[in-house]
Amino acid sequence: MKKLIVLIISIFIGVLVYSKNEEIVIPSDAIRVRVIANSNSIKDLYQKQVVKEEIKENLYNLIKNASSTHEASSIILRNIGDIQKTVSEKVSDFTINYGKNYFPRKVYKKVVYPEGEYESLVITIGSGIGDNWWCVLYPPLCMIEDNSNTSDVEYRFLISDLLNYWHNLTFMLLYKRICKQNLLFVI
Repeated sequence: MKKLIVLIISIFIGVLVYSKNEEIVIPSDAIRVRVIANSNSIKDLYQKQVVKEEIKENLYNLIKNASSTHEASSIILRNIGDIQKTVSEKVSDFTINYGKNYFPRKVYKKVVYPEGEYESLVITIGSGIGDNWWCVLYPPLCMIEDNSNTSDVEYRFLISDLLNYWHNLTFMLLYKRICKQNLLFVI
């Protein structure tokens, strides 16, 4: 019983720490990256996740030494063929657009990011009517937090990491079970 109470208190503290409001201000000349799913089916959301994970580190490695937005933009444009190749290894029906693209309003960690046209790399899978993921590519605001090569000290809370791991694992296992039972088109 004591272990259960300690676990519940730990989870509660983890949720409080995890949801702490950290305001991130996106510079006006930032470059964003966005991946849009074909639809909101489990299969399509899984494909979006796979593409996101594949390109995220590749893009970070491309632009991590860029000293300006102009330099980062040039690097992206020079490597657009490699980016297309990487995405084509994961999905067959997609488009890539680099330039001024529309981004919907987003609330993240209690910070509102307004809709608008932003310099960005947008990868649209299929018809692109599903949920999307986006972050700031340059300066690499979202890329740094997931990259283990950074020299910055990163404080993490074990409970929130475990909850994130459990959520991702559950999603992947559910997807594999659905694929195995050929239930994808029933959902």
